[in-house]
Amino acid sequence: MNAMEPINIINNERQQQFQASVDGEIAYMEYRLKDDMIVLMHTDVPERFSGKGIATSIAAFAFKYAKEKGLKVKVYCPFVLTFVKRHPELSSQLAI
Repeated sequence: MNAMEPINIINNERQQQFQASVDGEIAYMEYRLKDDMIVLMHTDVPERFSGKGIATSIAAFAFKYAKEKGLKVKVYCPFVLTFVKRHPELSSQLAI
């Protein structure tokens, strides 16, 4: 994977995952929709792509999706909790 390649992320609604395909492997963030909220459960990136910003891109995509759909965000995923700490401007989207 070239660092300059954009990461293409899709919303696989059937599997309830935001997915990025990287060199034939899938990195994903599992979510659940509940009322007016999206619950970010778990993020998984293949080990060989760790540290390349893929999980960060998926997390940003998830928050953008939530904002566009008017959903509050509840976070169970430890990676996303760290992501929100690095991007405090997103805290207004969090469910109380």
